[in-house]
Amino acid sequence: MRVHGKKYRSAAATLEPRKLFGPRAAVDQVKAVAFAKFDESVDVAVRLGVDPKHADQIVRGTVSLPNGTGKTVRVLAITLGDKAKEAEAAGAYFVGTDYIQKIKDGWLDCDVIVATPDVMGQLGALGKILGPRGLMPNPKAGTVTMDVGRAVKELKAGKIEFRVDKSGIVHAPIGKRSFAAEALEQNLHAFMEAIVRAKPAAAKGQYVRSVTVSSTMGPGVPLDPAGYHA
Repeated sequence: MRVHGKKYRSAAATLEPRKLFGPRAAVDQVKAVAFAKFDESVDVAVRLGVDPKHADQIVRGTVSLPNGTGKTVRVLAITLGDKAKEAEAAGAYFVGTDYIQKIKDGWLDCDVIVATPDVMGQLGALGKILGPRGLMPNPKAGTVTMDVGRAVKELKAGKIEFRVDKSGIVHAPIGKRSFAAEALEQNLHAFMEAIVRAKPAAAKGQYVRSVTVSSTMGPGVPLDPAGYHA
């Protein structure tokens, strides 16, 4: 059983038991109770009324956070020729098909991979390496595209991908503790809108069961899920 430290317990003690917060009040509270000496990430966890075991109830998608995530996103663009130059100009950290072999040899120092359709045949062999880490490029996520420059810029500016896990929960970063409360609220709103839009037709009953916002080290602050209807 996990035992929380004194600082965590002190922060959690400031939260009124069973109280549900509105979006702005929640991010204000998260910022207030964050206690780590570093600039903690602010994350949201959404428990959904879906059964991910069924393919028609998988929830996934992308959303561009209006204020970014606060993270430096290391984009690898696997492509050739003019598209490689386009990716470099857009700010990709790593560019080229040489990275296919590097990945086979164990290199994985990137946060997201963008590829053009013509190289996906070569990337298919890396499915067992990239898939479990969420790094395999996917057309639905916009990471398999001929518009490489645009994809790189969007990812660096704060476009994130989300996917429901086996327990029916979606986790995502929405910024840093140092962000203004208004910026975090805007990012949270954009993310929750994307979750609502992604509701599968096969989902029955209450879709958004619970929403919790927290900093990396701090306690979770529960939002009122009643505000999010699909």
